[in-house]
Amino acid sequence: MPKYRKLSSKDVEKILIKHGFKFVSQKGSHRQFKGVVKGRKRRVTVLADRKSFHPKTLKSMIRQSGLTEEVFLGNK
Repeated sequence: MPKYRKLSSKDVEKILIKHGFKFVSQKGSHRQFKGVVKGRKRRVTVLADRKSFHPKTLKSMIRQSGLTEEVFLGNK
């Protein structure tokens, strides 16, 4: 598994908004964002108020978004 830089909840939310996702709802500490990537509707769940995410959690959010790791992490 590649090394991911530490991203906070706010960082992940900014990335999603930058790529056209919109905040739609929140239940407890789980925030939902919806967007369309490559013609497919996507929903991403982000845990609010986290200073950093475990790499597997971050990978799951990247997969949910439908974006590539390079695009999501800003390497491209």
